Amino acid sequence: MKYLVTGYGGQLGYDIVRELKKRNVSDSDIFPVDIKEMDITDRDSVMNKVKEINPDVIFHNAAWTNVDGAEDTAELCEKVNYLGTKNMVDAASEVGAKIVYISTDYVFDGTKDGVYEINDSVNPLSVYGKTKYMGEEAVRSYANHFIVRISWVFGINGKNFIRTMLKLSETRNELNVVADQVGSPTYTVDLAKLLVDMVATEKYGTYHANNEGFCSWAEFAKYIFDSSNINMAVHPIPTSDYPQKATRPLNSKLSKKSLDENGFDRLPSWQSAVDRYKEELINENGEEAKILIKAGGIK
Repeated sequence: MKYLVTGYGGQLGYDIVRELKKRNVSDSDIFPVDIKEMDITDRDSVMNKVKEINPDVIFHNAAWTNVDGAEDTAELCEKVNYLGTKNMVDAASEVGAKIVYISTDYVFDGTKDGVYEINDSVNPLSVYGKTKYMGEEAVRSYANHFIVRISWVFGINGKNFIRTMLKLSETRNELNVVADQVGSPTYTVDLAKLLVDMVATEKYGTYHANNEGFCSWAEFAKYIFDSSNINMAVHPIPTSDYPQKATRPLNSKLSKKSLDENGFDRLPSWQSAVDRYKEELINENGEEAKILIKAGGIK
C-alpha cells in the first residue's frame, strides 16, 4: 500500500505520517507533500504527481485554514479549498485511490439545540466554512471517499490554542476567554490513528471525529491551566465581546453515531488528550516545555 499525505507541514499531516511509520509502513511507501512539492491548485501538477506516485490512499489535509483571513481573500480560499480538493478528487479517480477529506464543524451554523448528525442541514456562516463544504461536495462525487469533520485541532507540529494559552501564561495572570462557543477539541495523534484505521476498510461516507466530551473555550483554557498547576484566572465572556471577522458557530457539538455504526472506536476524552499532548510538549523540550516544567509539569 502506498500513501500520499497532503498538508504534511500541518499538525494532522505530520501525525498521519508518524502513525503510518508506527505501523511499520516503509518510508518508500509514504509520500508526504506540502505546497513546495505539490500545489494542489495547479491541476497539471496534481495529476502528474499523483499518477507518478500511484497511491492506494490519499489523505487530503491541505487547506486554507486562516478563518478570519478568508473573509478578505474569498477567491483564494475557494481556489484552495474547493478547486484544490476537486483536483485531488479527479487525480484519485484516475488512479483508483481511496481519498480522505478533512472537513470542519464550520459547515454548520451552530444554532441547533443538541448534537449535529452527519446528515443535518449545513449552513456555513463564513467563507472558510462555505469553501470547505464545497470541497465536501466535490469529494462526494467520487465513490471511494471518507469525509471526516473535525474541530479545535491541536498537535505537535504547529500553532494551536494550547500553545497560545501556555505562552500567554508567561506574562498574564488573568484572561478573558469565550464561553458561549461549545465543541470538542481534536488531538491529531488520536485522529491520525482513527484515519489510518478507516482507510484499511471500505466503510466510505461522512464521519464526525473529535475527542470525547464537550467544553467551551473558557472551560478548555481552565483545564489547560489547572492541570498544569498554572495560576490563571479565566474570565468567561460572550462571543460578542470578542469580535472577529469570521462568524463562528456557537454550537459545534458533533455526533459520533457514524463511528459507532461502522465499528470504529471513538477518540479518548479531550481531557486525556490535553494531558498526553502536554507530555509530548515536555518531551519535545520546546518553549512550552519550559513553561510546563516551571509550573510543576502535569498532573
